[in-house]
Amino acid sequence: MTFKHQKWVIPGGIVAVVVSTLIYFFSGSTQLSSGKDNSSIEPKVSGQTLQLTDAQMALVKVAPATLHPFLAQREAMGVIAFDDDQTVQVYPPYPGKILRRFKEVGDFVRKGETLYTLDSPDLIQAESTLIAAAGVRELTTRVLERAKQLIALKGLAEKDYQQAVADQQTAEGNYNAARNALHLFGKSAQEIDRIEATRKVDSILAIPSHLDGRVTVVAMSAAAGTYVQPGTAPAPYAVSDLSTVWMLANVAETDIPLLEVGESVIVRVMAFSQRTFQAKIDKIGTVVDSNTHRLQVRCVVRDPRHELHPGMMATFTIRTGADMQSVGLPEGGVVREGDGSYSAWVAEGQHRFRRRSVTIGIRQENLMQILEGVQPGEQVATDGAIFLSNAFAVSASTGE
Repeated sequence: MTFKHQKWVIPGGIVAVVVSTLIYFFSGSTQLSSGKDNSSIEPKVSGQTLQLTDAQMALVKVAPATLHPFLAQREAMGVIAFDDDQTVQVYPPYPGKILRRFKEVGDFVRKGETLYTLDSPDLIQAESTLIAAAGVRELTTRVLERAKQLIALKGLAEKDYQQAVADQQTAEGNYNAARNALHLFGKSAQEIDRIEATRKVDSILAIPSHLDGRVTVVAMSAAAGTYVQPGTAPAPYAVSDLSTVWMLANVAETDIPLLEVGESVIVRVMAFSQRTFQAKIDKIGTVVDSNTHRLQVRCVVRDPRHELHPGMMATFTIRTGADMQSVGLPEGGVVREGDGSYSAWVAEGQHRFRRRSVTIGIRQENLMQILEGVQPGEQVATDGAIFLSNAFAVSASTGE
């Protein structure tokens, strides 16, 4: 993911047209319809200036250089991703075999709503323990009541009475522990009471969603009959709260000083090209990639309408200062030379142009920011700069 770079490449077809045009205007065997000889239409090169004919001027547009507001900002390409802080991998709490699944990818679920059910041997064991503990508790409770009656009539030894008390307390503790164990399986108090009253086990364990959100993954392990275990990847289900998503951008290391956690950024995606989404920088990475010399930046994007989908390409834009008033030229008025420098052509009188080296800034709405080289009000070739540069090169190479 990179910031936009201003780069102009002349396709081969355009080069061929330009060269053909130059040959037409500058060859020694071509005559103008006016009847003038060829020497009168050959370009005149002097230093960094180029003199054109009336016919050649038809390929160039000239206008005064004007000031334009340029936003102080940086851009990078990014990708929309799940907010991992709002995403849950729904593993079963105990091993078992999948019986049925209730939700599919894209379905909305509420916290506590069942995603799938499990046939769990551990649940059967826990319910059996409760049934047994309830029976022992009932027995020890009756024994203690009888012991209380006998001790009152002096018909029971003190040590036997204390033993009955201890047995009942132990049974009570085991009973409460068994009920709490079933709570850990997700059983409600009413369900536990039913199991205790009917003395029947129920091996079906319902696995609920842990948050409100959408089902984002239904793995192959969620198929009916599949044996699953806690923590064994992949999780049968994943649920995400998509009201917030992440945008992950790799920012050039030269722009790292411009970034701060909590700073507002603007996010755009191709699916909604005319809209913007507000976001904030949530985390700035600590390690710069040694190959790309970029640093990962994470932004949190609010998306209450669930319009952004993980995997979407996005543009990350951040303001870095106050707006600037600078000369702006259309792309057709700026040429990237072979050595990587940039130039523009300033008009000096009748059909005469001077090549100027310019320093460019940012590209904005098809305008190039000119930081140095052209002053406001100067007449500049706003279209046809490539033609001028090629004409200059051809004439200079022939020594004319």
